[in-house]
Amino acid sequence: MRVYLPCTLPALALAVEEGELGPAPLTGYAVTPALTEWYASGDTEELEYVALTEAARGSLRMLAADRADGLEATPRRVVVAAEVPDRSVSMGVELEERGRVRLSEPVPLAKVASVHIDDVSAVPDIEAAIDALPASDQGDDDARFTVDGAEAHELMWYATQEIPDLLRP
Repeated sequence: MRVYLPCTLPALALAVEEGELGPAPLTGYAVTPALTEWYASGDTEELEYVALTEAARGSLRMLAADRADGLEATPRRVVVAAEVPDRSVSMGVELEERGRVRLSEPVPLAKVASVHIDDVSAVPDIEAAIDALPASDQGDDDARFTVDGAEAHELMWYATQEIPDLLRP
């Protein structure tokens, strides 16, 4: 099953160092039966884009959590696409979590298909979205608009052999 895993540049560097994304359990996003039923008119490519977008939102939250913990990371959303065995995936059941999955095993880097990351030009909008996230979660419409604005930036696609280049300062 193709799974989209929210990540950050420091977490990706750690995964490269350790040879896997982990530890388990991991939260990811995928084309689940619930997502397919909810998005009835979409084809597989559109559904994968929805899962990728959800993972990008997860990455934004990871960046905000890192910042709250005092860790500095370049404000660029990162999503890792990987092929994982179906047996390691359990599906979410909440309505807001139609595409959310939980992985019971770490993901070896050999199973990574691609990495998706914000272009450097997105940094100011991602920075603003990180700052606005708490107010957005409290229901502030202006903050929600700022957070949603991060999604106006398409994530760039990178092959696995390009990961070392992405991690260079």
